[in-house]
Amino acid sequence: MAASVASAPPGRFRGLLLRIVSAVVLGPLLLAAVWFGFPWIDVVAAIVAPLMIGEWLRLTRGRPVARGLFILYSIAALLALLWLRHQPGFGRETILWLLACVWATDIGAYFIGSYAGGAKLAPSISPSKTWSGLIGGICASAVVSALCTLVFDAGDTVMLAVTGAAIAVVAQVGDLLESAAKRRAGVKDSGRIIPGHGGILDRIDGLIAALLLIAVIRLLTGGEWPWA
Repeated sequence: MAASVASAPPGRFRGLLLRIVSAVVLGPLLLAAVWFGFPWIDVVAAIVAPLMIGEWLRLTRGRPVARGLFILYSIAALLALLWLRHQPGFGRETILWLLACVWATDIGAYFIGSYAGGAKLAPSISPSKTWSGLIGGICASAVVSALCTLVFDAGDTVMLAVTGAAIAVVAQVGDLLESAAKRRAGVKDSGRIIPGHGGILDRIDGLIAALLLIAVIRLLTGGEWPWA
């Protein structure tokens, strides 16, 4: 994002305001589902699954292999969400931590990228993303992740900071994967279901990748990682 927020056109501010309003409405609903767990988080997954599949069908029309891979990728992430949340130890904390890291990544990348600008991260895929934005997202996620040790009174601060940085990188990769699919399909957004955000995939593309990362690590480490 080469232009600064100060020089952004009015339409950009209106878009940002719409995004904030949507997040204020939908965010608490998602957090409530995560907090209370079964059956609410399962209901959320059941609602999101067909919406995601519908959007992937739109983005991968005429490419059956890509269609199958992306659908499996997203469904695996939903299963990871449910598996992690329903863990007997720190299930709720794990998902809240993940959401905090991914949201911090998005916010840090947006504002640092807007103000600092600079070299493009992947201009052929997503022209608005910059290396400065990536660095801002990594730093924001690392800080928020480290603070979770205080909020949840568990985990190692340094390890969580490093993991938060890794989550930011993986979330950005997930974002770029979806951006590449949209560019190939010739569309700006994966859908129009969320005002100011576009489709479901536009909102959770980074979270999909992050869920898979943490689920794989949890499988490999066992126990209540990263809290134990």
